[in-house]
Amino acid sequence: MTVAATKKMTLEEFLQFDDGTDNLYELENGKLIQMPLESELNRRIATFLLIYFSKLGIPYYRLSMKTEVSVNSRQVGVRVPDLVVFSEELATVMQGATRSLILMDMPPPLLVVEVVSSNQENRDYRYKRSEYAARGIVEYWIVDPIAQKVTVLEWVEGFYDEQVYVGDNAIVSPLFADLKLTVAEVLQG
Repeated sequence: MTVAATKKMTLEEFLQFDDGTDNLYELENGKLIQMPLESELNRRIATFLLIYFSKLGIPYYRLSMKTEVSVNSRQVGVRVPDLVVFSEELATVMQGATRSLILMDMPPPLLVVEVVSSNQENRDYRYKRSEYAARGIVEYWIVDPIAQKVTVLEWVEGFYDEQVYVGDNAIVSPLFADLKLTVAEVLQG
């Protein structure tokens, strides 16, 4: 849902915005977009992946849910992926931050995961794909419980190469060689 505004909002205005609610917003080309409430299935998938990556040995301080990520499209915007894996360098930069926000002058996350919600497919598959690639995020997962698939996008020379996994296919992660996870396990919710 786009919040009505008379003019486009700048990143600085977005960072100062407070409507007095707990609503979560993304900034897309100057437009403030209220994020829909998560379904229980989407929340469980994101939590499952958070725990799984922790069991892979990724330290807790490098795993985050709902961290804001500055991206560049027509103008600087902010996305809120369901799960983010920080590099050690980014975790160091984020230490002590008063807001869980990765700015453009910070190192990019290693991995972002978006769990697709109804009527949000274009944003996850198209817009965020190009924004995350331009941001240099090494790996981007689109977990789609609606289409029953996981798309793993690997950043290669400024663009994403994609691999789609379904059913009992084992997901292959360019970043995490020890990953032993199937699509069915991820989507079980």
